[in-house]
Amino acid sequence: MSDAPLTDPADDLLDVLDLTYEGSTTIQVASPTEATGDLGVYGGEVFTGRSQPQPHGRVFGGQVLAQCVVAAGRTVAGIDDGGGRRHIHSLHGYFLRPGDASKEIQFVVEGMRDGGSFSARRVHATQEGRILLSLITSFQEESGGLEHHLDMPDVPGPEELRSDREILEQIDHPVARHFARYRAVDLRHTERLLLGPAEPGPAAQSVWMRVEKDLPDDDLLHAAILAYASDYVLLEPVLRTHGVGWGDPRLRAASLDHAMWFHRPARVDEWVLYTQSSPSAQSGRGLGLGHMFTADGTLLATVGQEGMVRLKA
Repeated sequence: MSDAPLTDPADDLLDVLDLTYEGSTTIQVASPTEATGDLGVYGGEVFTGRSQPQPHGRVFGGQVLAQCVVAAGRTVAGIDDGGGRRHIHSLHGYFLRPGDASKEIQFVVEGMRDGGSFSARRVHATQEGRILLSLITSFQEESGGLEHHLDMPDVPGPEELRSDREILEQIDHPVARHFARYRAVDLRHTERLLLGPAEPGPAAQSVWMRVEKDLPDDDLLHAAILAYASDYVLLEPVLRTHGVGWGDPRLRAASLDHAMWFHRPARVDEWVLYTQSSPSAQSGRGLGLGHMFTADGTLLATVGQEGMVRLKA
């Protein structure tokens, strides 16, 4: 792996999210017997995208999640029956298999339903005929209604904190160098960066994040990058409470599922505070919950993820 990035990390992320439309397809569920009748024929759209290189060779889950958001969003972009465009408001997905970061991924989007104000899509991210991620997501046109949101906690501002990139650049390890130079999102932990062993602490943390580049005024793109970044650190509170760092050679961790609710439009080229906690860990699994706020305290999104978290003897 070269020590020098081939391109600006933000530009590289935008290229990864610029999926290629391959065309329409038909999804048919064959009936096992005559008694069950017709199980349905559904229309679909197919997109292709590349992956970002990773030091371990496996596709970053947040990347696949973000690409699914883009693929699904493109299939609802033309729907406007007078109430305005439809914006993503939730997603629920399962990570089923690891992907190969050196190979393209195909995204098959099934148009499940277009109602009066909501649209639902199912996306299968596949590689060589195997499903990596299966996701259902929903879009809604803007509407009036009740309004309230959680208050943002009082934490140090991003200007008071060192960038994770600066810390990782000082570590003589190929994985640390890779993340320091190739991550498109600037992360700034309000707590000590979770690298090596530490004393057990609270199952909570806060991280500021931002893309250091002006991005287009595209709500779908910003939502996709918010989903991308949501997968970086959500399991860290599980590790913090047990004093385990990412550099622990015993650690085996992987995302199992991911849920996200988009409450309000976001801009990821402005600072976003990502607060996380872990209510439980058991049976080799840990649960992370997160909230994302604008710098002025407006709640943007809520996130949940369960992951495999094991310590190999």
